[in-house]
Amino acid sequence: MFLFLSKLLPLFFYPLGLACLLLIVALVLLWKKPGWAAGAIALALVVLLVGSNGWFYGWIVRSLEWQNIPRGELPKADAIVVLGGGVKSAFPPRPAPDLAEEGDRVFYAAQLYREGKAAIVIASGGRIEWRGSGEPESQDMAKIMADLGVPASAISQDTTSLNTYENAVNVAYILAEKNLGRRILLVTSAMHMPRSLLIFKKQGMEPIAAPTDFLVTQKDLQESTGTTQAILLNLIPDADRLQKTTRALKEYVGLLIYWLRGWI
Repeated sequence: MFLFLSKLLPLFFYPLGLACLLLIVALVLLWKKPGWAAGAIALALVVLLVGSNGWFYGWIVRSLEWQNIPRGELPKADAIVVLGGGVKSAFPPRPAPDLAEEGDRVFYAAQLYREGKAAIVIASGGRIEWRGSGEPESQDMAKIMADLGVPASAISQDTTSLNTYENAVNVAYILAEKNLGRRILLVTSAMHMPRSLLIFKKQGMEPIAAPTDFLVTQKDLQESTGTTQAILLNLIPDADRLQKTTRALKEYVGLLIYWLRGWI
């Protein structure tokens, strides 16, 4: 139930869900209080325009992604841990597991293994039955990493975790079971890294950030104000920017919820 509520309730705080809620309020108020209805419609428009604005999107995403940029080469560790969230099961007509945008995680974990950063990769991620179903994400990640040159004998799987807290708890158990140290290279999307680091530290591990899947780069920032055309385009509503703004807001909501539950 907590998992379902954690996905449902924050929708009212995200731009699209909040705008829809305001429009419903406007419809209810339209006949008896048209002034209030107009205010709700105007607020819904502001929420959508701000949430899909290039500068706001860049600022809120960067506030998360740029917190843990590695300074120099990553050190060796006892294990490489890659978190789920970037693969889709091979349901027809897919010929094989597909990579979502966050699938960079799987490629980066395999790259770190080939560079000799650790002798084992732990793929952590199950599947929510009512959201995607299929094989655990860890199995799909393991298949892809094997195709990328990581031996099956070097991959351990956590097949049951359904959120980042469970990722950390299960990984800690695997490390202890295999008599490995607590120093890990933690691979996940840069936006997800701040919350992930806090959770893994809370479980007694020594995570080293190995972020990937960056959405905002220095080049993006330069281009956003480089020309008049770029400035105008940043003002135009964009569904992709709205979705990525929502991802960032989800992380901040997640930080609050996890803090209230004592997980970070």
